[in-house]
Amino acid sequence: MSDAIKHECGLAFIRLRKPFSYYLQQYGTVMWGLNKLYLLMEKQHNRGQDGAGLAAVKLNVEPGYPFLSRVRSAANQPIADIFSKVSAEVKELEKYQPDVMKHPGLMKGHISFLGELLLGHLRYGTQGKNNAEFCHPFIKRNTIPARNLALAGNFNLVNTDELFNLINIEPGEFQKQSDLAAMMEVIHHFLVKGDEQAQHDLDVLGMLRKAVPLFDGGFTVGGLLGNGDSFVFRDAHGIRPAYYYIDEDVIVAASERSAIRTVFNVGENEVKELMPGMGLVVKANGEFTIDKVVEPKERKACSFERIYFSRGSDEKIYVERKQLGYNLSPHILEAVNNDLKHTIFSFIPNTAEVAFYGLWKGLDDYLKKVKIERILSWGKNFTEAELSEMINRKVRVEKIAIKDVKMRTFITEDVTRNEMVQHVYDVTYGTVEKGVDTLVVIDDSIVRGTTLKESIVRMLARLEPKKIIVVSSAPQIRYPDCYGIDMSKLGDFIAFKAATELMKEQGIEHKLTELYERCKELQRLNQLHTENVVQHVYKPFTTEQISNKVAELITPKGLEIPVQVIFQTIESLHQACPTNTGDWYFTGNYPTPGGNRVVNKAFINYMEGKNERGY
Repeated sequence: MSDAIKHECGLAFIRLRKPFSYYLQQYGTVMWGLNKLYLLMEKQHNRGQDGAGLAAVKLNVEPGYPFLSRVRSAANQPIADIFSKVSAEVKELEKYQPDVMKHPGLMKGHISFLGELLLGHLRYGTQGKNNAEFCHPFIKRNTIPARNLALAGNFNLVNTDELFNLINIEPGEFQKQSDLAAMMEVIHHFLVKGDEQAQHDLDVLGMLRKAVPLFDGGFTVGGLLGNGDSFVFRDAHGIRPAYYYIDEDVIVAASERSAIRTVFNVGENEVKELMPGMGLVVKANGEFTIDKVVEPKERKACSFERIYFSRGSDEKIYVERKQLGYNLSPHILEAVNNDLKHTIFSFIPNTAEVAFYGLWKGLDDYLKKVKIERILSWGKNFTEAELSEMINRKVRVEKIAIKDVKMRTFITEDVTRNEMVQHVYDVTYGTVEKGVDTLVVIDDSIVRGTTLKESIVRMLARLEPKKIIVVSSAPQIRYPDCYGIDMSKLGDFIAFKAATELMKEQGIEHKLTELYERCKELQRLNQLHTENVVQHVYKPFTTEQISNKVAELITPKGLEIPVQVIFQTIESLHQACPTNTGDWYFTGNYPTPGGNRVVNKAFINYMEGKNERGY
């Protein structure tokens, strides 16, 4: 994604099922669980950039000794920072007892995070400040072990105010900024009630069945209890991803299948998806159940997971991203009049590489078909040179741009930002025949279009191609997300800007005021959640009209080289990603009522000139 948007949170859950002596004997270290957690977090590092956290619970601890520990960091390398603190604790112990690593009991007693229950989290900020206080896990302590709770998740809620009201809590300034704080208070409320009813055998599943249906949003959440119970649960629509793996040694859950596969070296079919509405509950004795915590609804798993967020090393995601690129090939061939001889293809940025391979294959399939048809049409009337030339025709692929990551540190002052951002990418000279070749570059998605205009298109123009075509493997992003991706302000979206510009050109700008008044009326009636009013902004225009206006908007002033933008269609998206049908940022069809409330509030903010979130 050439536009910088923040990533999704990542979750890592590990429950060791054997004593620490077993891991020392079997794997050579009592730190096996912590080592695996570190790897599981690093393999999901692409998801969270602002901070990280770790919580651990020890089983069978004598009264008076600590059993729940937590560390969080908002450092530049937060995962390394967290585990360096764990390592420092071990090194300090080894100063006085060099062979302490060979004594599991001593290690468990002295190392804070050597627990059988481990919960790791990677944070990116949607709400709240980017400091350690807002990093997950959050914890709630109590003198009664079962009422101690550590909670972390990949999610956003859109009904935090209602949740606080439900349990009669007046949130403080900190709590108002964190939806995890609201979720924690609700879960803890039912946790206390559950413990009061069954002090020696807490019904974790029953507790979750009371709490989870109250949450409006998309979420995958993990929790540890001080009595040794633990859980992971997923929202009813399956909006946020969740996977798990279980064997005799360990129970694992994470946000990405490929991370589990890599860290534990297991096959694809061994890592299962935690299905929508389901919960994985592990009791203190190691027994586990996978059962329904909330009634599953229509599956709306986030398609952005497949387009961009999850690692492409997952074999299913790799295939789907290639298919996204492949599906675009007919539209691109039409745009270049099937003239592959004078068209060069590339990708920007690197995250679009897999979709590019799919596009390349689609173009190559077309070219092979053309070769066969031409050769057959010749009959026997051809020379060896003509045949050789035809057979050796290839799709022209070049590495057009290279990102200069060093430039990131200099882009700080607003005064010089536009000039500096032009140089984030270095162009590859000598690849394009000036005024003859068309240049096609694929991006995985276009959100704001700022980097395209200020950097990429300007840079490509230096090569002086006949035409520049920018391709997005995702459809037009038209609506905010409120379920975990940091896309919340309507005015930021290049597609929304294009629609409003078209309204101005066609003299129907007054419709924006009418829609604003409709939103305000719904707000007065407390009905803002009942419909997505913003869909009417796009209805007067075809997808092609908006794409053409986007092309105008990303064309730098004074540039005479024609620029065209081609977006993936909704139909092709669903064909490529059949199991992740959540598409509200493209279509405005939100899976929960809270989504409608958010998009309408975002529109009100836009019309009132407020640069703030809709949730």
